[in-house]
Amino acid sequence: MSAKPTILAVTSGEPAGIGPRLCGALAGELTPQQRIVVLGDERWLRQQIHPAITLRPYAPNNPPGLLEVLHIPLAAPVTPGQPDARNAPAVLDMLARATNGCLDGEFAALITCPVQKSVLCEAGIAFSGHTEYLAARTGASRVVMMFAAERLRVALATTHLPLAAVPAALTASVLRDVLRILLDALTRQFRIAHPRVLVAGLNPHAGEDGHLGDEEQRILTPVLEELRAQGHEVLGPLPADTIFTPRRLEQADAVLAMYHDQGLPPFKYASFGKGVNVTLGLPIIRTSVDHGTALDIAAAGTMPDTGSLLAAVRLAAQLCEAREA
Repeated sequence: MSAKPTILAVTSGEPAGIGPRLCGALAGELTPQQRIVVLGDERWLRQQIHPAITLRPYAPNNPPGLLEVLHIPLAAPVTPGQPDARNAPAVLDMLARATNGCLDGEFAALITCPVQKSVLCEAGIAFSGHTEYLAARTGASRVVMMFAAERLRVALATTHLPLAAVPAALTASVLRDVLRILLDALTRQFRIAHPRVLVAGLNPHAGEDGHLGDEEQRILTPVLEELRAQGHEVLGPLPADTIFTPRRLEQADAVLAMYHDQGLPPFKYASFGKGVNVTLGLPIIRTSVDHGTALDIAAAGTMPDTGSLLAAVRLAAQLCEAREA
């Protein structure tokens, strides 16, 4: 007998953004071994997805072959490009239902379309991002945000923090945990036997021997020396202005940036529209698109680029295979 199909759960995200329309492209990813379930308001999804694509209401034992919808009702009508705080609870319900399904083994992985964080906050929901929400919901003590596109992988030591808060948050304990999670994921999930990680400094010129900041000397270098003594290939701290040069990247499996806007501008410059956001350190597999809700595109009614969502689904499927292996 053939194995049961893998079921991937995709949350459609902010209903007024491009997420619901993007989900129609997922029909092309269906195989006899892979089912895809989109979580969102069924009526709205049917309006946003091309009528030639057949949508089936989700049931755990459905046969493969059709794109499925797990109905999460909205509270208010949707105007593309204009988020409504009344629908914010439904956006969170999608995430909660999909996460619970992954924890229970109903779904093999979670793929998320973008949400509008400002609208969630306006609705009184404390939400700083998918990464932090999923860590809290799954009980993960430490998670790492990593972006991947082909061989370029960029992980972040700190995520959604004001720049002024980064130095205090970057402790030796945090850096050690982040690097261990990253190295473990590269080995087990990405099947790299001996991963090589480039680590950026926090300060310009990696501190210039303490003349431009001493975090490299006090925190980064001791942690890296500790990990190198354990046999790990972690190079740095390296100046962030040269760490992304082709010569360095050719010899690396990942780059660890110290903060959000140190690592993501070069990644998105090189890979925007085909990159994937992966959350490492969770007890579930979670990938996401590398872009936001694109309210302007949603309002115009034009078809958005589906590349990042398709890449997120394919990477999630690969990580499921690695987990089974």
